[in-house]
Amino acid sequence: MALRHAVLAALLEGDGSDGDGRGEYSGYQLAKAFDIGVANFWHALPQQLYAELAKLEGEGLVEGRQVVQETRPNKRLFRVTEAGLAELEAFAAAASKPSFIRDDLLVKVQAADSVDTGPVIEQLEERAAAAEAKVELFGKVLRKMRGGLDEEEFLRRGERIGPYLTCLRGLALEQENREWGLRVAAVLRERRASHAG
Repeated sequence: MALRHAVLAALLEGDGSDGDGRGEYSGYQLAKAFDIGVANFWHALPQQLYAELAKLEGEGLVEGRQVVQETRPNKRLFRVTEAGLAELEAFAAAASKPSFIRDDLLVKVQAADSVDTGPVIEQLEERAAAAEAKVELFGKVLRKMRGGLDEEEFLRRGERIGPYLTCLRGLALEQENREWGLRVAAVLRERRASHAG
């Protein structure tokens, strides 16, 4: 998957949809959308997003329009074009590659029998705390998406189900990150104490 597909998919969720399922985002709003929702499956820095928007606009996959603001600097809003939708359609139809984990903290845990585990335990606990914060954030985002519906009702008849389902995946991932980090930190702490005594 390329960043372009994640940007195109995120733009579909932008504000101001006129019934065609395509909304608009400014570059700033897109960066915020990545922080909250898209980040659970694709990480990008704001400057990467701005560069990708310019590329996509040059290729005709998104179109931008200038919005004049009186009290703030003008901004550009971007939306997916028909060509952008066709690009997403082709991407959705293509076979997906299996995902894999590439995480430096796992390498540190792998080496736990040969290194001082004190710093590793601290990093595991920090990771668990960060995951807990994301669990809370995903919970808020999911409740907002559902509105007044319970989850099963929303899954049956709610609008814009794609972002909801990806947030559910993000929630599950962060819950697992939290549990794994706390468990591994506890195991390493117990082993450290038993070897010290």
